[in-house]
Amino acid sequence: MTEATPSDSPSSAPDAPDYDDMTRDIADVPAVEVITTVAVHLLSAAAVNLGLDKPDSEHKDLDEARKLITALAGLVTASATEISSFHAAPLRDGLKSLQLAFREASLVQDEPGQGPGEKFTGPVYA
Repeated sequence: MTEATPSDSPSSAPDAPDYDDMTRDIADVPAVEVITTVAVHLLSAAAVNLGLDKPDSEHKDLDEARKLITALAGLVTASATEISSFHAAPLRDGLKSLQLAFREASLVQDEPGQGPGEKFTGPVYA
């Protein structure tokens, strides 16, 4: 029976991530940057699910797009006062564009105020 030496443990491997450093790094990121980064990911994912990523996109999943747009609307609405209008305004514009694109892509139109995210933003008109 042999004992493992400290250099044999997986946590001491040279390519193992240093989770302590990673934890400290995220603490240094300003909240506005985290919020806008998440919002941009939601915007991008919703756009892809609406088929807006390329002109001849075959990928379209309106159910997934609805969920992503609603999550984005909640995030933007809840955080707008925290991140300032400088950061919130472009996110609101992107959100409205997605809501209008969703309405255009839908075969069955939602009633005004019932579209994705409209419970947070209010009805969206062109």
